[in-house]
Amino acid sequence: MPRNAVVGVDIGTSSSKGVLVDAGSGAVLRSAVREHAVDRPGPGRFEMEAGVWWEEFTGLARELTAGLGPDRAVAAVGISGMGPCVLLTDDGDTPLRPAVLYGVDTRATAQIDRLNDELGADEIVRRCGSALSSQAAGAKIAWVADEEPAVFARARRLYMPSSWLVRQLTGAYVLDHHSASQCTPLYDTNALNWYGPWAGRIAPGLELPPLRWSGEAAGTLTPAAAAATGLPAGIPVTTGTIDAWAEAVSVGAQGPGDLMLMYGTTMFLVHTVPDAALLTSPALWSTVGALPGTRNLAGGMATSGAVTSWLRELFGSAGYGELLRLAEESGPGANGLLMLPYFAGERTPLMDPLARGVVAGLSLSHTRGDLYRAALEGTAHGVRHNIEAIEAAGGDIRRVVAVGGGTQGALWTRIVSDVTGRPQELRATTIGASYGGALLAAQLVGDARIDDWNPVAETVEPDPAATARYDELYALYRELYPASAGVVHALAARQHR
Repeated sequence: MPRNAVVGVDIGTSSSKGVLVDAGSGAVLRSAVREHAVDRPGPGRFEMEAGVWWEEFTGLARELTAGLGPDRAVAAVGISGMGPCVLLTDDGDTPLRPAVLYGVDTRATAQIDRLNDELGADEIVRRCGSALSSQAAGAKIAWVADEEPAVFARARRLYMPSSWLVRQLTGAYVLDHHSASQCTPLYDTNALNWYGPWAGRIAPGLELPPLRWSGEAAGTLTPAAAAATGLPAGIPVTTGTIDAWAEAVSVGAQGPGDLMLMYGTTMFLVHTVPDAALLTSPALWSTVGALPGTRNLAGGMATSGAVTSWLRELFGSAGYGELLRLAEESGPGANGLLMLPYFAGERTPLMDPLARGVVAGLSLSHTRGDLYRAALEGTAHGVRHNIEAIEAAGGDIRRVVAVGGGTQGALWTRIVSDVTGRPQELRATTIGASYGGALLAAQLVGDARIDDWNPVAETVEPDPAATARYDELYALYRELYPASAGVVHALAARQHR
């Protein structure tokens, strides 16, 4: 009998990643990546063509399964993707425009203001769990309706990267509950369903998808999808979810008190609270979890790895290894530099789409290593700010689990532990969302358990001396935003002209 394997694929902001995993042990047998860029058609706007998602999935699936011998059989597929995104199609599933991406896209500020006035900001939080922000997919739908009425008049279905792939693979039109809960104000987090009165008002004519939990089977692979991907027809495909929640699955961070910290293009935090506790905060997102019986307080920084990538591009030939070495040499405090990493606005806890990056303390003596260190430390300060907001909202963080590409190289995770004063667990496999998708796929066909698949490998402990030094810098970090906001907002307004 061949041994079962599962495929997990995640559509991310800068790349799509896939893994082939042994369904019994969790061992990664193969991995593959397709890098891509998002479109930026104007200030504050981030878009992507849906065709890229399917093209990259088919390429990844074929690469991961090419030449598999008779001892291996792909038994299931797990999906995840960036989000919440808004891809609108006509009744024949033809995309009507590029997908509007998640909270990095800040175009819908006027719609947020209008919906708050019409529906009531407090009532939105009470029913939907979260205040309207650039993260809210419902506001982006309203933007299309307002600004592109001819497009919206033809719109019949709503997709995100994960649900679009599910549609191509199985023919099913479904969305997971967690992704729906980020479609504020269309989803009622108390009733666990679309809220008809507001959905009909904001998205008239849209056939909103039926809802399932992330680990449920959406359907089985069609013969046409099998021909396109090289995967076996008839195998189950998960409903899938947004990437950060699949990341949490990949490291077992779904218990009450857990905080998943995702190091990626953006920094994401997902704190699990007891199911009975619908905690809300205007500075955070309160969502339904990826799995039944879970709820989350979540935060997200608009940039993190995106800033380090930008610096690497500016520095030319310098690779990440060299920059990490130089940042290590710079030492705590980056020789007197302090960075606000708000290069694409900021999501939580500021909820300020007009925030911008600030580097304070520059002198002619500062080096590439100092700037790179300041970027790592700036994101760490942002993590601490979010953690404080979570606890202020009633969260009880008992364990921090780190995941994502930024955990490689040790320096960034060490800086975050030093700045926050909190240890972080690192599991043996930190690939992230694609691995979480594979785990959910394996659970469709067997008894896969995270502690067997992916045990804790190490714990990053904070250095008390470094934490004391960072306490002083964090106080300055918190002062810098209000002190510079007026100037920064005026400059941001010029960028939109």
